[in-house]
Parts: sequence; structure tokens; C-alpha cells
Amino acid sequence: MVRIIDVLQLADRHEATDILEFVMQKDRNWILINQNIELSQEEEEKVKEILEKRNNNIPLQYILGKTYFMGLEFQVNENVLIPQPDTELLVEEVLNSVTGKEKILDLCTGSGCIAISLKKQLEDCEITASDISEKALAVAQNNIELNNVKINLKKSNLFENFVEKFDIIVSNPPYIATDVIATLSKEVQNEPILALDGGVDGLDFYRKIIELSRNYLNDNGKIFLEIGYDQAEQVKKLFEENKYKNIEIIKDYGGNDRVVKGEI
Repeated sequence: MVRIIDVLQLADRHEATDILEFVMQKDRNWILINQNIELSQEEEEKVKEILEKRNNNIPLQYILGKTYFMGLEFQVNENVLIPQPDTELLVEEVLNSVTGKEKILDLCTGSGCIAISLKKQLEDCEITASDISEKALAVAQNNIELNNVKINLKKSNLFENFVEKFDIIVSNPPYIATDVIATLSKEVQNEPILALDGGVDGLDFYRKIIELSRNYLNDNGKIFLEIGYDQAEQVKKLFEENKYKNIEIIKDYGGNDRVVKGEI
């Protein structure tokens, strides 16, 4: 028979613990305290199945169907990007800028993690989240219900289906150059290409969002964009070309450029 300790030694210990939590329906502390407990045959088979999927580069979050972001649980599947810790900086920057009952738009929402995380802390703000993918919006709707918040969901290709204006626009758009995607890890390549591909130079969505946002922002409106580590100066230039002011580049905790923000 296979014991808990045997599974912990089969894979990355943190990941193996996540798998055991999922399969055995026990919390992390119980698993670490009871490492000599034997798995049932059914549990053993489930662990083997998960490890086989991992060997085929399926992200663990997709296998387990969930992940965590800003301390909240989110459902994820192959139709949305897996929320990353670096994106929490984007949320924090928006939180730091809110002063009242702003109207906020989250473009390219995917799983809805940005919009939902904002709404959890900004109950008085009206938040709208949009995406071009109906499958992504279905995931976002599940996460809205899971986290018990009220958010307006809309299917739209960027601003295509909008006429209203907002005080804040936030987005983590696709920003990987098309020919770079094939060089990424096999695990990342299992995430939706629609949410990764930013065009030939990775800047297609920034050009559109920055240019068009002026038509959908109220006076003194602000825009916050997550960027790739090497895109700050190019994105800043796009802000400057479109006459934004108070443009700022914010680094993440690893020292990489992560967010560019500006005001109209």
C-alpha cells in the first residue's frame, strides 16, 4: 500500500500536499501530521491519475479545478488563464487609487479574479467585467457566485459593446509575442492561446486599449495595465502618444516592471 509520505516524495512537496488534500479531503496540517497513514485503493488510483496528467504538463490548477488569488478561491479550467501572484500588484494599485464610489471596468477578465478581488474590498464601487470568450465568462460567473459578489458581466471584444464611461479601467491583457508562445513551458502552452497571444510584438492589446480608453473614461479617469517584464517603456510611450498624464511604472516584488498606469 502507498502511504502519504510516499506520495510526498513522488513530486514537489507543496504540489504533492495539494494533491493529497484534494484526493483525501483533508487539510494540510492533517496530512503533514499523519504521513504514515495508508491511502485507500481508490485514493491511490486518483493520485496516480493526477500525477499522470501532471507528467503530460497539465497545470495542477486545471486538474484540481481551483486556485487562490488575493486570499480568495477561484475555479479555473482550460478556458481561462491561471491567476498569478504577480497580478495581485495590479489589484493593489487599483485599491490604492480608489477614493469613493468609482465605476470600474475590468477588460479581458478571464476567470474574473481581478474584478472579484476588487469588489470584495470595494463594496460601494460598481464593477463591470468583460471578455470576448463566452467560456471564460461562464467561469467568471461561477466565481462571482462562489465569492458571493455582485459584478456586471458583459461579452465584448474590448469596448465593442460599451457606450458608458468609467472612472477606472483595469486590464491584464494578452501580452506575449506570437512567436514567443512556442518557447514557453509546455505547462503554459496548455493555457488558452486567446488569452496569451498579444500579436507580433505582444503590444496589440495595449495599442487598442490605450487609444480607445480615452472614449470610455470620465474626466480624471485612470487606467491600470499589467505588462510583461520587458514592455514598460514601450507601453509608457503608447500612453504618452495618446496624451495621458501622470504615467507611472510600478515594479513587482521581484523587481520587474509589472504595471503601467496613467490618467486622462
